[in-house]
Amino acid sequence: MRRRKVLYCDVETTGTDPSRHAIIQIGAIMEIDGVVAEEINISCAPFKGARIDDTSLEVTGTTRYELQHRMPDWKAYGIFRKFLLRHIEQYDQNDKCYPAGYNVRFDLNFIQSWFHRNDDTYGIGSFINWRMLDPLPLLFIRDFTGTLSLPDYRLETVCRHFGIELKPHDAMSDIRATRQLLLKLLAE
Repeated sequence: MRRRKVLYCDVETTGTDPSRHAIIQIGAIMEIDGVVAEEINISCAPFKGARIDDTSLEVTGTTRYELQHRMPDWKAYGIFRKFLLRHIEQYDQNDKCYPAGYNVRFDLNFIQSWFHRNDDTYGIGSFINWRMLDPLPLLFIRDFTGTLSLPDYRLETVCRHFGIELKPHDAMSDIRATRQLLLKLLAE
């Protein structure tokens, strides 16, 4: 019997373009059959030559000085990849996980670029099935049907509405809150 695996992931970055900006924090939760199997929270320096937008650093509360003293990008990539390998057989087509997150396509685009920059030809696709689980479209459906009306649908606003604790723009806090939110929405 196939086990159902979900990779909840969130990244904090130096900007919004995965080809020019870098991941500086990744928070991830591996859930297997509804149970959290492992969590990982990695902070790293941007890759060499990455563009760093000051507005992005302000959002995350990170300084350029702090970035200089973090582990190298390539080392963080290796740690994240080992995390995935502990739970997924990358060469088994039947052993892939559902990627989950808030506006998860953004995060996956950065993770895919990260893998490619580290010479991984297949990228995150070796570990996920690309069937994204994202609470944002569910919230938009509720907005459309008139069962939910919020001033905006930022994660912070939504978590406040649903009473979910969140320290915004910290990847680990964001992804834990997103998991709670998704489970709550699915239960309804």
